Amino acid sequence: MKYKSAFLNEINSRGFIYQSSDIDELDLLMKKKSITAYIGFDITNDSLHIGSLVQLMLLNWLDHYEHKAIALVGGGTTLVGDPSGKDESRKIIQPKDIAKNISKIEKTFSKFINLNKNGKIINNNEWLSNLNYIDFLREVGSKITINKMLTFESIKNRLDREQPLTFLEFNYILLQSYDYYYLNKKYNCALQLGGSDQWGNIVNGIDLIRRLNNKKTYAITSPLITNSDGTKMGKTASGAIWLNEDKLSNFDFYQFWRNVNDFDIPKFLNLFTKLPFEEITKLSKLKGQEINEAKKILAFEVTKITRGEKQAQEAMEISNNIFTNDTLDDRIKSHNVKLNQIKDSSFNLIDAVEKLDLVESRSETKRLINSNGIKINDQTYNNKNFSLNEFSEFNEIKITVGKKRIGIIKIIK
Repeated sequence: MKYKSAFLNEINSRGFIYQSSDIDELDLLMKKKSITAYIGFDITNDSLHIGSLVQLMLLNWLDHYEHKAIALVGGGTTLVGDPSGKDESRKIIQPKDIAKNISKIEKTFSKFINLNKNGKIINNNEWLSNLNYIDFLREVGSKITINKMLTFESIKNRLDREQPLTFLEFNYILLQSYDYYYLNKKYNCALQLGGSDQWGNIVNGIDLIRRLNNKKTYAITSPLITNSDGTKMGKTASGAIWLNEDKLSNFDFYQFWRNVNDFDIPKFLNLFTKLPFEEITKLSKLKGQEINEAKKILAFEVTKITRGEKQAQEAMEISNNIFTNDTLDDRIKSHNVKLNQIKDSSFNLIDAVEKLDLVESRSETKRLINSNGIKINDQTYNNKNFSLNEFSEFNEIKITVGKKRIGIIKIIK
């Protein structure tokens, strides 16, 4: 389907739209004028990971087509915890930790929206922390029925699986609805976007705005993005793919995209790059060894958008040095170890992987070794005692976990 407004036509063609409300009406509105739209982000960590990249790209496209994009950080709602997609209550996070997380995540938003022009970062703690609970229940709680809330997927799935749902989390729907109402009232926000698991919360906000502000607003959700094996995008066996550079190196971030499944290339090029459709079509037709060129372009483009062009260039150079030129690069992760520690086995492969931060846990490292998932100097390691003594003659030991993560142990003799 072709839409009249440039924004909707772009995101629909790229596969961002899963559900929507009154989209033809929204299309005419967005063709006629610039609107304000927002996406909410819970701040449960000091970095977002690639599970948030679809929503960040939507903010980027809003900004690109000169609509006003609001990244709403949940300084208030994170204190409660979104029950969506969870089988158990989220860990309660302290306000001081949320404030620290927000300060680090704000840098990510600045890469996707122009904060000096139409883009804004707003913290919902601004208004939620000042709410009078009795007034809130009278104004908002009286407009939302329990019957309707029980039909929302985020609530229904938890109850169907007989998992506990606290009253604290139940309130989350009211708070998110109130966010939309508040942003509509103060900033004339007319559109909320989010993941498909947020549909119930968003339409609840639309209904609240209609009742309290007597205004028409809209919703768009995006499909849950999974890898070709059906796993949820964002985390891997070796840990989350973080967007912040201090949580995951540019090289490791680049390598994740460099090694995605061939089947995912067209989808990821559309969602996570701003390449023109003609180029994506051409790259998507590559087969066999040639598809590696498409993966290199995907990795470079996503790293450029998320980390910056200089960082993408650096990651590509490191990758070329290691995999094309067969030379080690000083910019990849390294750790110095004394020779006697290698010889007396007080420092073994599990210690090395931990120091290089290549895998989340020591138990996972053992599992990878036992399943031939770790290489040393490009040879599969299968020594059950985890010793590195046989490599003590080298000055450097290259450790590779899967296809993506590489580190160097430098031996001090």
